[in-house]
Amino acid sequence: MTETISTSALAVADDVADLLFRSARTTMHWTDAEVTDEQIAAAWDLAKFGPTAMNTLPLRFLVVRSTEAKQRLIAHMADGNKAKVEAAPVSLVLAADPAFHEHLDVLFPVYPGIKDQLAPAAETREGMARTNALLQAGYLILALRAVGLAAGPMNGMDFDGVDGEFFAESGWKSFLVVNVGQAEGDGTPHPRLPRLAFEQVAEVL
Repeated sequence: MTETISTSALAVADDVADLLFRSARTTMHWTDAEVTDEQIAAAWDLAKFGPTAMNTLPLRFLVVRSTEAKQRLIAHMADGNKAKVEAAPVSLVLAADPAFHEHLDVLFPVYPGIKDQLAPAAETREGMARTNALLQAGYLILALRAVGLAAGPMNGMDFDGVDGEFFAESGWKSFLVVNVGQAEGDGTPHPRLPRLAFEQVAEVL
């Protein structure tokens, strides 16, 4: 099946759609260009506006840049991902914060008392944190592209090991590592793989 891409319904220019979606690739090959905290902060300042349930914003992330911190992270990565972390200028360890409710008095003032209501509901909070942090991970990857960076997300890792190494005090729960930098060339030797068409994934009633 030949993939057909319609641009007639887009509210953004084609070059923006290309930057965020069509031309962007999961990246493994990087230039030596520095990734600054300002760039990552700029990406967060976009990603934070993506919707989450009750404005919970449970995504947290660790910026791993130093050689020492990278070695600590590499120790908990799957063998196939160790070299990818080592090669990337920066790796972000994405995590969900089950204690997101502590911020709800500020983030969701339209529901007074929700912070106290969720406080004893640890299982509910963990589910909410993971679901909404996963949403935010997608927003963050697109935001990184919007500030001119490439991303290489992966989840082959010992999550308990990462949590013990980096998040023992905070209680954050890791779920993804995203390598970040400037792509060298296409950033990958692999060709763009096919995608499913609208008719294959959607049912209209």
